[in-house]
Amino acid sequence: MPELTYLEAIREGIWEEMERDDRVFMLGEDIGAYGGAFKLSAGMLEHFGPRRIVDTPLAENAFLGAAIGAAMMGLRPIVELQFADFITTAYDQIVNYAAKARYRWGAGIPMVIRGPAGGGVHGGPFHSNNPEMPFVHTPGLKVVVPASACDAKGLIKAAIRDPDPVLFFEHKLLYRRIKEEMPREDFVVPLGKARIARAGKDVSVITYGAMVFVALEAAEALAREGLDVEVIDLRCLVPLDEAAVLGSVRKTNRVILLHEDTRSGGFAGELAARIAQHAFAYLEAPVMRVTAPDCPVPFSAPLEEAFLPQAKDVIEAARQLKAY
Repeated sequence: MPELTYLEAIREGIWEEMERDDRVFMLGEDIGAYGGAFKLSAGMLEHFGPRRIVDTPLAENAFLGAAIGAAMMGLRPIVELQFADFITTAYDQIVNYAAKARYRWGAGIPMVIRGPAGGGVHGGPFHSNNPEMPFVHTPGLKVVVPASACDAKGLIKAAIRDPDPVLFFEHKLLYRRIKEEMPREDFVVPLGKARIARAGKDVSVITYGAMVFVALEAAEALAREGLDVEVIDLRCLVPLDEAAVLGSVRKTNRVILLHEDTRSGGFAGELAARIAQHAFAYLEAPVMRVTAPDCPVPFSAPLEEAFLPQAKDVIEAARQLKAY
């Protein structure tokens, strides 16, 4: 089986869907002749032509609006944002038009909005955010955050085939740092189905995106202390696999909620509320959150490292749960 990086897996998934369905096209800044800011679309202009790989002006609200219109007319646009942070300039288009069209008049908007998110690459406060939560809060949108290369390919294919708008946040730190073998046959990873990244019986770590690897690093270290950690990779925040979350908590009775996004209003709070409502009787210790603090992402390398959740933070939280 071929081995692909996270970036190559997303590229291959998009390429295959464009070959399969001529309604699929991609638009965004510098994705054509330049091949994309991270070179994800390299070679696509030459293969698919300028009608399906469309370079746009630096105006996210304009080309996202154009994509919504194209989706209404039967096409399946994939919008690339150079950095996921820039999605805020098109917030109105996404939440007031794309998300609500099916509710207002029954029109599906089959589009994917994808962009590199997250820190760890010293991008500073304007190129390192995790902007998922305003969209998690908006009915009508799906929010996907893949961790593995294989999931990245399978989920982008599922997102492209979905009849409604999907936000697809790719962690830029993973683009060229992880590789995985891909099945040779066509496959999709269904939206809304979590995976057990590591089975365990003592503590559950519920997480997504690049933090899956932080959780796995912590789990390996804790195993040497005799603590068996289960890691749940959510894959999708909307739709959420609540059954997988609650099933893990009911098994281990202790839970750490881990994400790279800042703490207040972060996804850990939503998970904690659901666990408290549906699995409170199973808990042997308080729900623990390991997140970034409530401040912008620092540019300085040592400050960014201090800002981002690390394996040592998960290890300390697990020790506290064990001792409770």
